[in-house]
Order: sequence, then C-alpha cells, then structure tokens
Amino acid sequence: MQKSLTNSKQHLIIFTRYPEPGTTKTRLTPALGDVGAANLQKQMTEHTILQVKELQTISAITVEVRFAGGNWELMQNWLGLGFVYQTQGEGDLGQRMMRSLADALGSHAERVIIIGTDCPGINCHILTSAFEKLQLCDLVLGPALDGGYYLIGLRRVIPELFSQIPWGTAQVFPKTVEIAQQLNLSSIYLPTLADVDRPEDLPVWQHIFVGDNNSNKF
Repeated sequence: MQKSLTNSKQHLIIFTRYPEPGTTKTRLTPALGDVGAANLQKQMTEHTILQVKELQTISAITVEVRFAGGNWELMQNWLGLGFVYQTQGEGDLGQRMMRSLADALGSHAERVIIIGTDCPGINCHILTSAFEKLQLCDLVLGPALDGGYYLIGLRRVIPELFSQIPWGTAQVFPKTVEIAQQLNLSSIYLPTLADVDRPEDLPVWQHIFVGDNNSNKF
C-alpha cells in the first residue's frame, strides 16, 4: 500500500528515474553503453538513499521519492518500503518540481528540500545544513559546477523560480539567483558540488568511491 505524507515539518523529495537501460543517463551511453549507464544511475541513486537514511537517524524528516519510468512496485522493490513514492508526472523539470513542492507544503510540511541523484558529493552533513539554513531564509540553493543546482529548499511555493528557466543549461543557477533577487528573497547558498551527467564527469564518481571493489564498476 502506498504510504502517505505525515505531519513532519521537514520534508525531503528525491527526484530520480528507474534504471532501465536505454532510458536513463543517455548522455553517458557513448562511454558506458545502455546497461552501464543504467547501472550508474542505480548506483548513484542508492548512494543518495544511503545519505538520506543516515539523515533520518538524526533528524525528524519525511522522505518522498518522485520517480520517472518503472512503477510503484518496481521502485519499492528496489529502494524499500520506507519512503513515499510518487510519479513525477507530466511537464518540464520546473513544472514537476513545483508540483511536488506544492503537494508537500499542502500536506503540512513547513520546510521542503528537493534533490536529485546526480551529485555524489551530497551527504548527510550537507542535507542537515540545508534544513537548518532553511529556517533562516526563503530559499536555499546548492549550486552545481555545470551551472545547474543539486538542491533547492523552500518554505512556500514561489512559481517564478520554476518558470522561464533554461533547464539543462549552464544558466539554471544564475537565472534562478537572478529571479530570487528580483523577488527580494533571502537566499543562502550551499557548497558547490560536481554532478555526473557526461562522460567527462565520470572521474567525479570514481574518485569518491576509489578503493571500493564494486561501487565504481559499471
């Protein structure tokens, strides 16, 4: 049975995709092949889940996985029964994120953070810091080296932050900051991290798991 959101004040949403070969991490297919790219997606999502589970041991949060591809049963069999699962639904990334944010805030959450699974540098410490900082400001952003962001945290729905954004480009973070400034939002920025989207990014993943006999194999 699908779990429901609780009355936790802090809510974390993880955006990911079911790791089916040929439909995920396609920009890495030239380097890894369809199966290798899907395996990397699987490994990176599981890494993120481990950080989130660590966070759950020290902080009262609810966790929701918004997924594309697959279905509820496949996702639960893969990542376990300890999370809320919802499909991302239709629309561009901004529309999907705004929908998930509105749903969480409408279910009594007061501070909502959205993350992806492309940034292996995300850890429990960063997530803890993000929730703490969100008590003090309107917007928390985690910038990525490629010009996007790996984390966004809000206490209310601000549609302007999710519209007219050139998703998938190096302008995502600066454009979001520009809009936040125009709206006079108080903002706090987290450390800049590298994500893994293209073949040249693969050393980021391999560096973090150097010495591991299994995790960095595709």
